[in-house]
Amino acid sequence: MTLRPDRKTDTGAVRRAAVAGQFYSADPVTLERDVNEMLGRCYGHIPAGVPVALVSPHAGYRYSGPTAAEGYSAVRSGKFDVVVIVAPSHREYFDGISIFPGKSYATPMGELSVDDDLRRALTVDDRFIRVSEEGHRDEHAVEVQLPFIIALFGALPFLPVVMGDQRGGLCLHLGTRLAAALAGRRALIVASTDLSHYHPSDVARRIDARFVALLEQFDVQGIIQGLDDGSLEACGGGPVVAALSAASAAGADRVVVRRACNSGDTGGDTSSVVGYVSAVAMAS
Repeated sequence: MTLRPDRKTDTGAVRRAAVAGQFYSADPVTLERDVNEMLGRCYGHIPAGVPVALVSPHAGYRYSGPTAAEGYSAVRSGKFDVVVIVAPSHREYFDGISIFPGKSYATPMGELSVDDDLRRALTVDDRFIRVSEEGHRDEHAVEVQLPFIIALFGALPFLPVVMGDQRGGLCLHLGTRLAAALAGRRALIVASTDLSHYHPSDVARRIDARFVALLEQFDVQGIIQGLDDGSLEACGGGPVVAALSAASAAGADRVVVRRACNSGDTGGDTSSVVGYVSAVAMAS
């Protein structure tokens, strides 16, 4: 589904696509075809229950797209009125958590509007979560999720949240705030993360298997501990903690891992890889 651009949008308030033509095609027809083809190759059983949160990778589609598609395919029957994407900041370090101040994020397939009510609910009287462009300007970790959301759900309102600081306490704080702000809404929370970086494939599999096992156990504290002591690697580990803690508060009681692999499986070079996982937190 390709969205028609909003001709009335104030271009000063729109976050333009930063990695179109690099991480995925900049051509809307090609991009829509690519995303739908990846989703169409996912034949896994849709888990029973209500999807609440999704863990999804954020590399170039050549490498992580099939893994992301497995996760999104598992939530395709969900009925949502908002999507929250929680992502790390790769290019800027800043204190706290930022929510984009503008009207929308643009993609080659159209724009997704920022949910202003939810933005206000999360930032009011909060010293850690603020409205800011920090972490949004050139960051890819939110952006690469959007074509999958548009393909499945169309012009769904969303909230882009970027963590400049991933300390465990701040992650849990964000999870608590999200759970409160989303109460009564049909929301999908997407944690954008890759796993280990730049190890040989066999080493990466061992490291990533620990993270995947903790996901399957829905062990939020175990993930926090592993990230703190260095036994786990995930550039978006903090967003995962925040999303899973919010999902747990919203009634999710299990996590279903859809696919785990690394860039050696999709790109061919096994000497130095990046790990990927897709998983869904479900409520009975």
